[in-house]
Amino acid sequence: MNIPFMGSWRKKGGPSLGVAVAVAGEEPPGPGDLADLLGACELLRAQAAEADVRLDESAASLEALDQIMPGWRDDAEKVSQLGNDAGLYLGTVIVRTVPGAVWVLWPGGHPVVRLVSGREFDVVAAGLAWADSGVPELSQLYAEVAES
Repeated sequence: MNIPFMGSWRKKGGPSLGVAVAVAGEEPPGPGDLADLLGACELLRAQAAEADVRLDESAASLEALDQIMPGWRDDAEKVSQLGNDAGLYLGTVIVRTVPGAVWVLWPGGHPVVRLVSGREFDVVAAGLAWADSGVPELSQLYAEVAES
């Protein structure tokens, strides 16, 4: 039976990769080290540079990322890697610009952003959704978090 949408569903339904921060036998990184480590986002920075977008850890850079043509969406591995980077970059912008926001590691090493209110925001999941479908936009997510 030929069901046209099944091919793309299988591609999108494959395993999603995530990010975990762990160093065997060592203490977890401190907040400053964690921010530097998670802010690297090499693939996203390369993709942004190709599109002449400067990632300066500002809300405006998130708006610029939202405007990049998503040529990566046909490559499931690139979607996953770029989504991880996009989520980590979003988290980096939040931590550097929203007062009191900090990186926190869940058990297992999954990084999330904790706001002053105590609310935790899974930025990696948000980045994966953005890379896969463009919705919600990174700038929209930032605005929602900054208002909280």
